[in-house]
Amino acid sequence: MTAYLAPEGYVAELVEELGSDVDTVSDRLVLTQAPPRAVAWAANVWFDHVRIEIESIKDGARKLRAIQRNWAVYSHQLHRRAALIQSELPKVSAKPLRFPDPAPTAPLGSWTLLDDKTILAAARCSSVFPNGEANFVEDHSGPPSRAYLKLWEALTVIGRRPAAGERCLDLGASPGGWTWALAGLGARVIAVDKAPLDPAIVRLPGVEQRQSSAFALEPKDVGHVDWLFADIACYPKRLHRLVSTWLESGLVRNFVCTVKFEGKTDIEAGRTFQAIPGSRLMHLHHNKHELTWIKLAS
Repeated sequence: MTAYLAPEGYVAELVEELGSDVDTVSDRLVLTQAPPRAVAWAANVWFDHVRIEIESIKDGARKLRAIQRNWAVYSHQLHRRAALIQSELPKVSAKPLRFPDPAPTAPLGSWTLLDDKTILAAARCSSVFPNGEANFVEDHSGPPSRAYLKLWEALTVIGRRPAAGERCLDLGASPGGWTWALAGLGARVIAVDKAPLDPAIVRLPGVEQRQSSAFALEPKDVGHVDWLFADIACYPKRLHRLVSTWLESGLVRNFVCTVKFEGKTDIEAGRTFQAIPGSRLMHLHHNKHELTWIKLAS
């Protein structure tokens, strides 16, 4: 039995993606009787969830503590009662991370109240962050936009990042949020966009600006890169063609790309990215109407 917590505002996408597996929907929590599946539109996945009958607030906390130590509540109803039960549990630090600090490693379970006498809980979840919400200590002076946060999150979730001196290609780079983040790691960055980068980003060590279309760029004109990053405003099918070109070139070791949607979400277009061997597609906390596609060298 598996439960999926949809990102805020994207329950319909998760329900469509799960299809006939859906049993019931409780606010953002989609319950199934099926084994877990690789889905994109989930902030967190609750594995092997159980129902726990409780007699009181203290009884609920006691029964959760008997399973394991660390729990995060997903509160969508009976908020006061849920908060009181959570207050009886060991405190879980939810302080924002300072990138590039690693993600927490301690197991974190999730629970919610189905009614005042019933807890739904899963000791094992896909995310180590409460309700899949990764937050960071933000930089309000260096980057030219907040787009860097989803790159920080992607690199934190996968537990890998460009090393100092590695060669990175940043497609759709303007105004330079991702380039700023990569340069901060000591990487060498080729930033490609028809629009110019913020002048402060161009001056960063290791940054090379190429003012042209990412779609006109030929892999042979760039050569081998350790990482290809793309945060381009384009339709998923066009991005898929771009990614396929670079995959076929054999010149890229790692990919991190944003798959953006206009209007109605194209679930099938997302599945074309999921079908690429050795890759994963996910919705990050800092994504909006978009997903993040990642493929790493083994």
